[in-house]
Amino acid sequence: MKTRLLTTSPKHLRLAADIISAGGLVAFPTETVYGLGGDAMNPSAAALIYEAKGRPSDNPLIVHLADPAEAVHLTEDIPETFARLAERFWPGPLTLVVRKKASVPDATTGGLPTVALRIPDNAVALELIRLARTPVAAPSANLSGHPSPTCWEHVRADLDGRIDAIIKGDPSRVGLESTVLDLTGPAPLILRPGLVTPEEIEAALGQPVTYDPAITEPMDPKSAPRAPGMKYRHYAPRAEMIVFKGDPEVVVRIIEERRLQEKAAGKKVGTLLYGQAEKHLIARDFFSRLRQMDQTGVDLILAAAVSTEDSVGFSIMNRMLKAAGYRIEEV
Repeated sequence: MKTRLLTTSPKHLRLAADIISAGGLVAFPTETVYGLGGDAMNPSAAALIYEAKGRPSDNPLIVHLADPAEAVHLTEDIPETFARLAERFWPGPLTLVVRKKASVPDATTGGLPTVALRIPDNAVALELIRLARTPVAAPSANLSGHPSPTCWEHVRADLDGRIDAIIKGDPSRVGLESTVLDLTGPAPLILRPGLVTPEEIEAALGQPVTYDPAITEPMDPKSAPRAPGMKYRHYAPRAEMIVFKGDPEVVVRIIEERRLQEKAAGKKVGTLLYGQAEKHLIARDFFSRLRQMDQTGVDLILAAAVSTEDSVGFSIMNRMLKAAGYRIEEV
């Protein structure tokens, strides 16, 4: 398959929409990361997404809409909390999980009775969805397990020849995938942390929000994931990666000592040291840095843990620990 590179011109967006309407796959920019889009109502298109990414078929896809009113076509159970959150956070990096209608293919939802919905805060993405005239299923546009793509070049590196087209939009300004919030239980439950924080959600709803326990530790391999990123190894660079946690000054010293030791042993070592950098900038930078290290061929990545005293830091560490396969050294 030859992958076409498209611009964000009206002509090319129309072409991209026609590809999706015909059952094909198009990678496109969003504010979080680049998404791999296919017709969410077409089981064959969903199957192609899994095939192109090498993604396990029980890992549900997020369905992207252009208008909140479209949700009624996908679910018969819209809780009052859904409307309040959609009004407050859409378009934006919050995904809401609700009960699905029978018309939503099981192939799109990973066999779950729920569907994950969001409206991206990106003009190109919104116009593409409008033109396609169908909800668009779109996981991150990378090979399964690789660091998520935050620019079109990352998509091409992973999926060239595996999908129909890539839209060459701007780099993603958020850099982490959306927060996923389950609204189907007795209380709102965060299935994947992101930059929409529990504090913001609690303020919008006036009720407590909790994290799913599977966020903080590897998931039981026999369990079905309820959101992307819960079960399988994600965001991983090719190199071995170790996260060092402890007093920041000690961590920096230990990482430098380890770097010199590994270098003397003949390894090419990369480091991730963010210091006092603003958390939203770290989030925007993280996946790109991992991919840069892949490109330079490092054998080992030594990373300093980010403070989890705030919810954005917690979301960054969720990705960092998964990228390292939960390999942590306390110092």
